[in-house]
Amino acid sequence: MRRVVIIGAGPAGLAAAEHALRSGARVTVLDQSDAPGGQYHRGTHGRPHGFEGLLERREWWPESTVWALEAAAGDRGGAMEAEVRGAHDGDRATGGEGTADDRVAASGGAAAEVATLGGPGAGGRDLAEAGLPGVAAGGGVAAEVAALGGPGAGGRDLAEAGQSGALVSGGAAAAAESGGGEGAAEAGRPRGRLRLHVLRGPADGSARTRHVLEPDALILATGAHDRTLPFPGWQLPGVFTAGAAQALAKGERVAVGRRVLVAGAGPFLLPVAESLLAVGATVVGVLEANRASTVLKGWGLHLRKTGELARYVATLARHRVPYHFGRVVVEARGDDRVREVVTARVRADWSVVPGTERTYAVDAVCVGHGFTPQPELAVAAGCVLDGGFVRTDESQRTGVENVFAAGEITGIGGADAARAEGAVAGCVAAGGTPGPDLLRERDRTRDFARRLGKAHPIGAAWPGWLRDDTIVCRCEETSYGELKAAAGDPAKPGPHALKLGTRAGLGPCQSRICGPTVAELCGTTERHHRPIAQPIRLGELADPKETPA
Repeated sequence: MRRVVIIGAGPAGLAAAEHALRSGARVTVLDQSDAPGGQYHRGTHGRPHGFEGLLERREWWPESTVWALEAAAGDRGGAMEAEVRGAHDGDRATGGEGTADDRVAASGGAAAEVATLGGPGAGGRDLAEAGLPGVAAGGGVAAEVAALGGPGAGGRDLAEAGQSGALVSGGAAAAAESGGGEGAAEAGRPRGRLRLHVLRGPADGSARTRHVLEPDALILATGAHDRTLPFPGWQLPGVFTAGAAQALAKGERVAVGRRVLVAGAGPFLLPVAESLLAVGATVVGVLEANRASTVLKGWGLHLRKTGELARYVATLARHRVPYHFGRVVVEARGDDRVREVVTARVRADWSVVPGTERTYAVDAVCVGHGFTPQPELAVAAGCVLDGGFVRTDESQRTGVENVFAAGEITGIGGADAARAEGAVAGCVAAGGTPGPDLLRERDRTRDFARRLGKAHPIGAAWPGWLRDDTIVCRCEETSYGELKAAAGDPAKPGPHALKLGTRAGLGPCQSRICGPTVAELCGTTERHHRPIAQPIRLGELADPKETPA
């Protein structure tokens, strides 16, 4: 019986589990949450979630974090050799932006990027400052903290070389993320089984246990998170991502404020407003940045979503919530927290129309400009990215043997698309053959994803909202002016030097929030090479005990 491990229990992961079970596989599903369903099916904490029947037929690992991937024992040699070759080829393919020292991390794990462990596990301290020479996140994942030697560093110990890099076995090259690095990525495609390193237990608990999984097939359904474009004052308390506001409303029945403005781009703004109204908040308005003509042209006649749209429109009308096209939040103001926001009308490219500013008195603002995929584990596994999303074939296979991807990490398309892709991935991963109905449904939902992108694009002129003192990286308080100066400094070529010079992306979120913005503003490529994919305490990392499962 094939063992299929699914990372992520949202719509894609649950559909994958169902169809893998139907095809006769032994299925294990992991999720960081304590309940299945993801953001889409999120319900009030402690209440039945409706997936009990499915959970009874599979291994369910709630509150579980996959913090590293590596090639399983016996499968590493050829893959590692190819990774090193691919990493060097990738640097050449991207213009040789890295120095020789930058390339010590054979699997594209840049030294500067890996040297900081954010979050509560390391207290935001740089490993170099902590006296630790490096982290081996997969070529001996646990040893891990002490030193890196062996073939990835050309036989030299990284501590002796003065490097704080990382070697990730099973990860493809830096070329896998570049637009034209497909050849190098294919050359470095790892084969064989992967080993997953898992932490089980509440993220803020002190007794998480370490486990190891070696599945026959892996399905990545890690989803996406909000993308929020910066604007002056967005670092103030009271400015929330749209997803965070909805999670609190749906999961805890808590409103983020009494008077709330919802703004950004995309249809997700509508269910967010609905959720806020349901918990008693006054929504003063919903602002869609794109013009009505752009939205209508992009959607066309998409009748299958008409009923859902009508429900949202009726809810807004019943509560007298105005909905405006072509307006954005350009500034949040307040002393200790947000007290008011300034909005303005924008053109089709999102450039601000002077003289159209309007101020709203609020105590919270929820902003979301679409979504950003979470491909860290996919990159660690060696998958190729295309425009930031994991590239898959018609069977949801990635470029890595026995690794599949489904849902928002392959393209933003909503819950229906995620379910359809998950169904195909689960069937194939378990050794089955998807029927024509499954494939047709998957293809139909991909059409929805294409319409979504056309109807709610990100306008190219949005940086015009920014001032030099606007904070871009909130973790490290890096300003737009500092980024511009560093991007124009010939002494700081490439994303590694930019990070070291400005610390943008080196804070607790590890560039998950500011990464796309920094890359766009500075003309660099966003990098997702994180050998340690999730925060882990140094004590947990040093613990040699891992339980096979």
